[in-house]
Amino acid sequence: MVSIDQAPLGNILGFLALASYIVTLIPTIFRIVFPKTKETGIPQWLLKRRRTIGLIAFFLALGHGFLMVQKRNFDFLDTKTYWIYIQGVSTFIIFTLLSITSNNWSVRKLKKNWKQLHKLTYPAMVILIWHIWDKMSGHWTYLTPISLVATTIITVLFIIRLWIEHQDKQEKNAKKVIQKDLVGQKTR
Repeated sequence: MVSIDQAPLGNILGFLALASYIVTLIPTIFRIVFPKTKETGIPQWLLKRRRTIGLIAFFLALGHGFLMVQKRNFDFLDTKTYWIYIQGVSTFIIFTLLSITSNNWSVRKLKKNWKQLHKLTYPAMVILIWHIWDKMSGHWTYLTPISLVATTIITVLFIIRLWIEHQDKQEKNAKKVIQKDLVGQKTR
């Protein structure tokens, strides 16, 4: 028989961090996968607040991590600790880098590198699925299935977004080739 545990505060903070993080991914994914959502204004509204929501996600993740460290009495001098919690540590490092650079000064200083750095958010999606599955297996709370479904859906939508962008890029390249051929034929 499957039993559902009561969610402790640390798990609730982790869930809220995950929900906030997913909200930061919605504007770009929805703009491409569901272009009609532009008409609602929701993606634009979220886009304007993405940095703030991302910082909220970071601080919720920080609270989650703090409570988990406190609850489990981690030994930070033992390398096994890092191996056991590699997914949580990895996503926390990614979220820390993203949070530190979520300001106009960083955008100006890092230029193109800022965009590359912030693409780390996408591997974090996959790592989070692994983190939730690994750490919650055997003692699911009511938040576990919601978290897994939400991260899986946003990851699938991201993959669809990549596919659509790839298709669009191929179409643009094909049009350029056709235009070059037409220009070449006119000059002969």
